[in-house]
Amino acid sequence: MPPIENASQRAGQSTRRMAPQVAPITVRIPDACRMIGIGRSKMYELIQEGRIETVKLGTSTLVVVESLAALIAGIRQDQDRVSR
Repeated sequence: MPPIENASQRAGQSTRRMAPQVAPITVRIPDACRMIGIGRSKMYELIQEGRIETVKLGTSTLVVVESLAALIAGIRQDQDRVSR
């Protein structure tokens, strides 16, 4: 007697649920650079100026993703004010 299959198995799908993807709250420096399209030197400059927030976890320096979004939002606001 063949094993009983449900509709998802017949369709070739796994019966296990996929875990929802969670957006990271911190990223490493190279990932932060890629996220906003800048080089490492500029990233470290922005960190030094206090415009991008970082946290240390052991020996790793992690960039707070929210601070990247805030930086870009601030730049956009400045550009909107200048263009008016």
